[in-house]
Amino acid sequence: MEVVSTIEALRARLRSGSDVALVPTMGNLHAGHLALVENARKHAPSVVVSIFVNRLQFGPNDDFAKYPRTLEEDCAKLQSCDVNIVFAPDENVLYPVPQTVMVELPPLANELCGKFRPGHFRGVATVVLKLFNIVQPRIAIFGKKDYQQLFIIRQMVRELNLPIDIVAAEIMRAPDGLALSSRNSYLSSAERLEAARLYRTLVYIKEGIAGGERDFGSLQDIAEKKLDSHGWRVDYVAVRESSTLRPPQVIDKRLIVLAAAWLGKTRLIDNLEVFISD
Repeated sequence: MEVVSTIEALRARLRSGSDVALVPTMGNLHAGHLALVENARKHAPSVVVSIFVNRLQFGPNDDFAKYPRTLEEDCAKLQSCDVNIVFAPDENVLYPVPQTVMVELPPLANELCGKFRPGHFRGVATVVLKLFNIVQPRIAIFGKKDYQQLFIIRQMVRELNLPIDIVAAEIMRAPDGLALSSRNSYLSSAERLEAARLYRTLVYIKEGIAGGERDFGSLQDIAEKKLDSHGWRVDYVAVRESSTLRPPQVIDKRLIVLAAAWLGKTRLIDNLEVFISD
């Protein structure tokens, strides 16, 4: 495994022309990230993992300054996963001048998480497009936990005619159902026990829909109140069409339940796909 920090060194290393699978990350890697890497190895002979904490996707009240930077530990974990290259640039490598050219996104980017994190997905899309241009992968792996991000990246790739296949990886969960996330490390011991309630709340909605409930607004309201009563600060709980992320207009067979909520000072997100049988 080789660790490179400049665009020139990365492009020189990739000049051999073999198919590349890219796994973009912000580091502080956990088992969920490593599952993305394993997925990447199934799709291409060469795997590049990028590690970069992207300032553009953090708002003024977000945790950019305290986001964990654990490059040495991350590389040790990736060494055992047969990764070919770790691309770990400094900020001045990806942004040598102030970034004034940004990716313009559709209105969906201002809904759900985008409503509560203005500009977040514009920052994500901009850095991902830069990484795509630098690495020029044939495959890129993104996790389903950030479902809105996955949806937007797929839309960007499709509409900008990028020759990249976006592969979605399933959510990795702890035994109690909590979706694995770098931000879980912010939770206190008591908060960590409570955190699994977010998953259980999504399961409640999924089971309600599977049982025939079609008043999605009522399900969402009940779920939010359940979380509120246990000390959460809810940004949203929403049932959407998985193929469009629009509110369901007719009963689609493929729905998704998404949620974002604060537990103490930690913002957690999660989702569950719902398949309605005939």
